[in-house]
Amino acid sequence: MTDELFDELVQRVRATSDQAASDGRALQDQLTKPRGSLGVLEDLGVQLCAIAGSCPPPVPEPVTIAVFAGDHGVVAEGVTPWPQEVTAQMVANFCGEGAAINVIARHVGAEVVVVDVGVATSIPGPASGLLRRNVALGTKNLAFEAAMTSDEVAAALAVGVDVANGALARGAGLLVTGDMGIGNTTASAALIAALTGSSPEQVTGRGTGIDDETLARKIRVIESALARLGTEASPRRVLAELGGLEIAAMAGFIIAGAAARVPIVIDGVIAVAAALCAGSLAPASRSYLIAGHRSSAPGATVGLGHLELTPLLDLSLRLGEGSGAALAVPLVQAAAKILREMATFESAGVSDNEVVE
Repeated sequence: MTDELFDELVQRVRATSDQAASDGRALQDQLTKPRGSLGVLEDLGVQLCAIAGSCPPPVPEPVTIAVFAGDHGVVAEGVTPWPQEVTAQMVANFCGEGAAINVIARHVGAEVVVVDVGVATSIPGPASGLLRRNVALGTKNLAFEAAMTSDEVAAALAVGVDVANGALARGAGLLVTGDMGIGNTTASAALIAALTGSSPEQVTGRGTGIDDETLARKIRVIESALARLGTEASPRRVLAELGGLEIAAMAGFIIAGAAARVPIVIDGVIAVAAALCAGSLAPASRSYLIAGHRSSAPGATVGLGHLELTPLLDLSLRLGEGSGAALAVPLVQAAAKILREMATFESAGVSDNEVVE
């Protein structure tokens, strides 16, 4: 995909429908319940109306979960105790349907698409069904240089767009982000700091469970990268300097979904970083995002606040893979079904004694 075609895609990401949102809110108030009694589910139903441009909204199904995998050169700085080979091993596990995301996807009836966009080492076994879209064998070390070239960013964005378009062509009505990449919490924290104006200390967490010394090292690496970046960098340069191939692909995936007026459920801190990138490239894409859960990583809370998203779940998850987002899928679908299937006071012959002050 050329830069021109990507820019055209961005232009197709339009604001959601205020009229459909207003109609959704009015319908919520007519349903057989006290007004506002379904809390966030009511807000979610209204958002689904706005996204679809219709009230009631379609039930967001079928569901495609795309797990984008990529490696990170910053692991050379000792920011994680896990060896880089784990990325490839987990990709094989996803393809063998043995990971948490596979179990949860089966539970919620979702398709899982696994994408190698930047895995650095050989993927063991047959890796059946893997989409091999490798742009580069991992990123460079963001501590000292740009993680990606501009061409690599463009190629990774295009991978995400292509995967989303493939899912949409198969009829997907809901897209879910997933990720895998040893070292990606460092890249994500750097991106969240840069795109929200937060300090590295505010957004950097322990990832897979690092000790105090490793956490301090991780923060210093991010500080160094941010100092190199400066304060006037374009969104694409921020992504190139600090990001990951799988993060860029997720950003493209989000933008393509938004261009098609399909809701996108985002996962944890890596997905939040990708959503911030997507929002910086296509600001209207933010209205199509649903926060599946609040990751225990501090950057997730900071990023969700910046995106003005309320997470549906808060289960202290920090796995990634799309696991928390996938768990939220039934809630998203329930929000649409409430508007589609619940009786109104008039249709049910129930008195509406709600007092509105």
